[in-house]
Amino acid sequence: MTEAIAIDVIDGGDERLAEAVDAILDEAAAAQGRAFEGRKIHLRARDPDGNMVGGLVGAHLQRWFFVKLLAVSPEARGGGIGAKLLAHAEHLAREAGLVGIYLDTFEFQAPRFYLREGYREIGRLPKIGNAPQRIWFAKDFNTSGSTA
Repeated sequence: MTEAIAIDVIDGGDERLAEAVDAILDEAAAAQGRAFEGRKIHLRARDPDGNMVGGLVGAHLQRWFFVKLLAVSPEARGGGIGAKLLAHAEHLAREAGLVGIYLDTFEFQAPRFYLREGYREIGRLPKIGNAPQRIWFAKDFNTSGSTA
């Protein structure tokens, strides 16, 4: 049967395809009693004039909050906006009864920022040639204060 399968490349992405792949994963997880929560969270930071200066995109995933994207505009960096967005996401995750937050960044982006915000490194994709390391961080919400 696999000989008859065609694989198509969809340049630029296709939101309906992404939703269909998500649905296949969700169905398989639900069949194992591990349904995905999937609540998506979008946070926008605006300056006093209403201009967007940063944002965070994430989702509930197996009782964790996954930060998919976090960015602050170059002119607004260093003003605490990233920390404020992350703290707001943490607050929402705690309110929802999630166990913690996880995310990733590249070595040239913000690893020191996440360490400063109380996250711990949980893994790395190695640097190979000119491909930079990708680093995963997590912060759990257990009451002992330990992130182990």
